[in-house]
Amino acid sequence: MPTKTFTELVVWQKAHEFTLSIYKFTSTFPKSEIYCLTSQLLRAAVSIPANIAEGYKKTSDADKARLMNYAQGSLEECRYYLILASDLKYGDTQELMIKLEEVSKLLTAYIKAIRKK
Repeated sequence: MPTKTFTELVVWQKAHEFTLSIYKFTSTFPKSEIYCLTSQLLRAAVSIPANIAEGYKKTSDADKARLMNYAQGSLEECRYYLILASDLKYGDTQELMIKLEEVSKLLTAYIKAIRKK
């Protein structure tokens, strides 16, 4: 059965959960990071489900795949920021990395499905 809204996509649901987790994680960062790492990580995390939502309603498969690819790019940006946060000892990123990897796999599968149409 086809979906009616992007919120029904498992990939979007998992990306949204990841973003909420990033908000919680960054709330403990030092205040000196508010305009740097905190801002960059939040922006990249929000971009993941936002691009999935935007791509959902695109009528061409090429546009859909392009926006999903943007989401992948933002996901990889988050991967680096989590490595940096871990190296700076801002918190344990293990669970976030697991969530990130789950979203990554779902995005890859979704893009493959779009391109097979």
